[in-house]
Amino acid sequence: MAGNFWQSSHFQQWVLDPPELFKNRQADLNVLTEDGYQKIMIFFANFIQSLGEQLKLRQQVIATATIYFKRFYSRNSLKCIDPWLMAPTCVFLASKVEEFGVISNTRLISTCQAVVKNKFSHAHPLEYPYRINLVLECEFYLLEMMDCCLVLYHPYRPLTEYFKELQQDESLFPLAWRIVNDSLRTDVCLTYPPYLISLACLHIACVIQQKDLRQWLAECNVDMDKILEISRQILALYELWKSYDEKKEIAAILEKMPKPNTSPTPTSAQDGSQQSQAVQ
Repeated sequence: MAGNFWQSSHFQQWVLDPPELFKNRQADLNVLTEDGYQKIMIFFANFIQSLGEQLKLRQQVIATATIYFKRFYSRNSLKCIDPWLMAPTCVFLASKVEEFGVISNTRLISTCQAVVKNKFSHAHPLEYPYRINLVLECEFYLLEMMDCCLVLYHPYRPLTEYFKELQQDESLFPLAWRIVNDSLRTDVCLTYPPYLISLACLHIACVIQQKDLRQWLAECNVDMDKILEISRQILALYELWKSYDEKKEIAAILEKMPKPNTSPTPTSAQDGSQQSQAVQ
């Protein structure tokens, strides 16, 4: 494991250029609007969050799973592997990498079934179709695509350190923490170092609570243009949320989503005889 972010594979291989990200999405954007693509990413981040909460995972494990998911689709089309399969695969891998412990096979699948049925039936009215053998196969695809670059640096630690230095009102910290969680629904976790994301989230929290952070940020000697751009993307997410009704919209968007050529039927999934059709 690298001793710091600047020596890590996260910095050296996985801080992506926005134009590269946009170019890699062209196959999907030929079918979906940019707005629709973003809503799909938000939806599956919410799905991963719900899986993590149901499995009682730490927030850092959930954040790692979400970034693995976003990394995969930053370089692959949505039709490469069904996101409904990739999401629990990312949770499964993140729980091991973050040393939470291996989630049992039956518990992972039963949790997926329960979460889809109870929270996401508006998007997936049928029974959750995948079983653990496909999750294990999908995990190999994910590991290969990421070149086994599994260690992530999150904004949570620098946020904690900055808050200690600021010595601000205690209510500021949980607000900034929630904004960091929300930032996982944007591309900033793929395109910016975590310390800049934490500063941007702290900046937004201070604006909300009407606290002046400008002098302190100036003393930090950071690129304010990058801080403002991260803030802009997070605020754009909040603007989108104001008019976005997931329960009414997401089913139609997912119907348009590029899909693998074939996928396992619930029957073949249950009897354990399904092949790797979902992993093209």
